[in-house]
Amino acid sequence: MPLSISNSDADTAAVEKFDRPGFVRLTASDRPGIAQPVPERDIPVQPWGRVLWVALALFVILLGGWEWYWRDYGVAPAYANSNDSWAAQRRRIDQGEGNSTVLIGSSRTLFDVQLPVWESTTGKRPIQLALEGTSPVPVLEDLAADPNFTGRLLVGVSPELFFSGFASRGAAIAYFHKQSLSQRSGHWLSQHFIEPYFAFFDGDFALNTVVRRQAWPVRPGIPPRIRVRKLSVSDADRNTHLWQKVETDPIYQAQARRIWAQNFNGRPQTNMDTPEKLQKLIDLQITRATAAVAKLRARGVRLVFVRLPSGGDFYAFENRVFPRAQTWDVMLQRAGSTGIHFEDYPQLQGYNLPEWSHLSASEANRFTAALVPLVNHEFARQEAETSKP
Repeated sequence: MPLSISNSDADTAAVEKFDRPGFVRLTASDRPGIAQPVPERDIPVQPWGRVLWVALALFVILLGGWEWYWRDYGVAPAYANSNDSWAAQRRRIDQGEGNSTVLIGSSRTLFDVQLPVWESTTGKRPIQLALEGTSPVPVLEDLAADPNFTGRLLVGVSPELFFSGFASRGAAIAYFHKQSLSQRSGHWLSQHFIEPYFAFFDGDFALNTVVRRQAWPVRPGIPPRIRVRKLSVSDADRNTHLWQKVETDPIYQAQARRIWAQNFNGRPQTNMDTPEKLQKLIDLQITRATAAVAKLRARGVRLVFVRLPSGGDFYAFENRVFPRAQTWDVMLQRAGSTGIHFEDYPQLQGYNLPEWSHLSASEANRFTAALVPLVNHEFARQEAETSKP
């Protein structure tokens, strides 16, 4: 009579007969009664050299396709207007150029004042420290606290930003003061090997940004809001002008206007819900600016405020919410300073503003040529006054 086999014996026999393929890692059942080591798995032999070349080829094809797509859209390689770029220009003041002419303000100062034109007129190129979407008051305070700065200062005034204190790029100042050596070296590498050659490197065309601005379903209770798109092209020293597509592409231009118009039908970006709260905020910005001007003037800095042009619905919005008599005029009176307002000078009027807020590239050159003599005249007047006995 055949011997009976228990279930446990049968299981053991099945395990012994099972030959695991080399690519299947060993498990605890393969080592009964043995302490378990780190799981092992044999890697199958593959033509890894060919795999690497295929992966590299796919990478080049996909990257080249992405680059070609944006170049066909009208994008050209340009330097990134990053916090690193701003910090590099700000650092020049503390590295021996503290007696230079410095430009601060918002995007109008950045886009509309052209450094090459200024240099061709005066022989010296200014330092561009304007920050788009950002009040210049914090930068004004930062320069007032820096004894190395003893030069001349142009302060661009965009009423919506200057008198509200809104600062989408406000972190740039703190970044400059805390920038590490690795961040500085990374910026150097980016400026020399990436930014001048790749159009897709612009943040507006990053894949996650492109995905985020697709026509996704609107969430209940949350009104749709269009983010600001690419508007400008910058050089290595932050000389910047309006992107040509904003001027020549009617669809893109209309989109830029719709983005600005998001603020026109209600309160400005500060979200002040009453005129009283907004007025307190305006007074606060004027007080801050006045204190900074006093520090700069005590150090011998020559300073002039400039109200750059705006037009269309944007100009109407600024006049309605930030009227000149309650903002610009009050600031100059309290600061004891003079200013250049485009409304007061025929040579600063009549320019093309494609999306109501910035001059076209060619118009910016003409505008700068008209502005520089006015600014230099004001600087010369101040210097003459301080030299009087």
